[in-house]
Parts: sequence; C-alpha cells; structure tokens
Amino acid sequence: HIQQQQQQQYRSSTTSHLYSVDPASLWQSYNEALEASPLVVKSVTASVILGAADFTGQVIESKQKEQKTIDAGGGSTSVDDDNNVSSLDLPRVLRFAFFGLVLQAPWNHFYYIFLDGVLPPTPDPFTATTGIKVLIDQFIQAPVFTVLIFFFLGILEGKSVKNVQDQLDADYKDTMLANWKLWVPATAVNIAFCPPALRVLFINAVFFFWSIFLSLKLNSSSSSSSTDN
Repeated sequence: HIQQQQQQQYRSSTTSHLYSVDPASLWQSYNEALEASPLVVKSVTASVILGAADFTGQVIESKQKEQKTIDAGGGSTSVDDDNNVSSLDLPRVLRFAFFGLVLQAPWNHFYYIFLDGVLPPTPDPFTATTGIKVLIDQFIQAPVFTVLIFFFLGILEGKSVKNVQDQLDADYKDTMLANWKLWVPATAVNIAFCPPALRVLFINAVFFFWSIFLSLKLNSSSSSSSTDN
C-alpha cells in the first residue's frame, strides 16, 4: 500500500508539474539556449519543423491521391490512420529534417550575420536599408539557395546531377514565382520587425509551409519523371 501511495503521489506531482509549465518560462528558456548556442538551437529547431512539414506534405499528398481515385470513379477508398502511417515515406521525412539541420538553418544563420554586418539593422523598420536587404535576399540569395535545395535533396534521394538539372529545368521557374509570392512579404516582415537573434526562428516558422510546397513539388516531379522513364 505504501508503494502504491508513493507511485500515485509521483504521478500526481509529475502531472501537476506538466500542467504548471508556463509558456513564458519555456520561451525564456528557449531564448537563453539560443543565446548560449545559437547555431545548434536554430539547427535543431529547423530540423524538427522541416521534418514535420514533410510529414504534413505526405498526408496532403495521400489525401489528394485518394480524392483523385474517387473522382476517377474508383469509388470510396476509406484509408484509415494505420494505413496512412504505414505508407509514410520515413526516409523522405528524414531527408527534410537533415536538410533543416545541416543546410537551411546554418545557411540562414551565417547569411544574416553577413547581411547585417554589411547593412546594419536600423531602429526604424521602414527605411531604404530594409528595402535593399529584402531585394538582396529575394533576388540574389533566394535564387542561389533554391538551386542548392534542389541539389541537396535530390542527391540525398539518390538522383544523378543530370536528374536534378532536368528537375530544375522543369520546376525552377514555377518554384521561384511561388517563392516570391510568399517570401517577399515574409522577408520584409522578418527584416523590418524581428530581432536579429529570432530571424531564423521566424524563417523556420514560414519554412514549415514553404517546405510543404517543396515536398509536394519535388516529389510530384519525381513521380512524373519516373513514370516517363
């Protein structure tokens, strides 16, 4: 009986501790960790967010395929959650998580250090400096980084350089047009209003939705090219 009481007290104290977690303290802890190890914290955060983004992209992709089957007259395809999980392409999720860990976050971490070193942030968000930084980001940095994304994820997937170049020929223009629709305003908000230390976190949050687009775009291209072959 004493042992059972101790176990119940332990569970009760653990549960109450979980419920008593204050979001403000979590945010403070995150900022302290960010200050102590900025690159590591940014990279781990990006890895989790981008892995979750690809997982979400796969769920959307599965639902789209299911709907196409129904629309084509294949009848109802009642796919349960267990089947969705079993059809998950885990290596694809891990590729996106790895991309966030070793490329996306480090690239943006050092890129913003360089950009702020050349054009220091201004107290007033609405300045020519902000506009110039947005232009540099979206019309110099973004086109280069997008090519790196195609090659990085393509090579990880096992594609040849020629396959990646073919994919760039087919998808690069549409990808950049979609990029500018999302990232020009997002970058303006980021540079104008986010403290430098939190810029990569803001990018990671927006990148969640951008990664879903990339996941669907890159993998839909892969499917069509493999069908053509």
